Amino acid sequence: MILGLSDQMALAGEEIFGPILPIIPYDSLKQASDYINQRPRPLALYYFDQNSNRTQHFLETTISGGAAVNDTVLQFVQDDLPFGGIGQSGMGVCHGFEGFRELSHAKSVFYQARFNGGTMLDPPYGKIFERITGFLVRGEE
Repeated sequence: MILGLSDQMALAGEEIFGPILPIIPYDSLKQASDYINQRPRPLALYYFDQNSNRTQHFLETTISGGAAVNDTVLQFVQDDLPFGGIGQSGMGVCHGFEGFRELSHAKSVFYQARFNGGTMLDPPYGKIFERITGFLVRGEE
C-alpha cells in the first residue's frame, strides 16, 4: 500500500502491474469519479461497496477498460468476460466471444445469382431501361 500519493509522483501517472496499491483519499464519490475520469483511462477499476445503487452509479459514471466489484484482478481470469483497455491502456479485447471476434476477421462474400433482374439496367440502354427508371423515378408504368 502506498499512502500520501501525489499527482507529481511518477507512480501516480503509471499503470500499475504489480503488488502495489496506491491509496488516494476522497471526500465524495463524485470527487473519486471525477479524479478517475480526468486522467488517462485505466485498464481496470476496482470498486468496493455493498450498496448496489452506489456501485451501479459509480460504474456508469467512470470510464475504464474493465471493472471488478468487491475484488481485484479476478475480472481478468473470467474467460467469458472480454478483457482489454481503452485509450493509453490499449485498444481491443481478448477472452470470450468478444475476444474471438476481435482477433478474427470476418470475410464478407457476395454471390450474385446467375440470373438476376439487375442486368436489365446494364447498357446498352433501351425501352426496358427507360420503362423501369420511369417507374422508379416518377411512379409511372
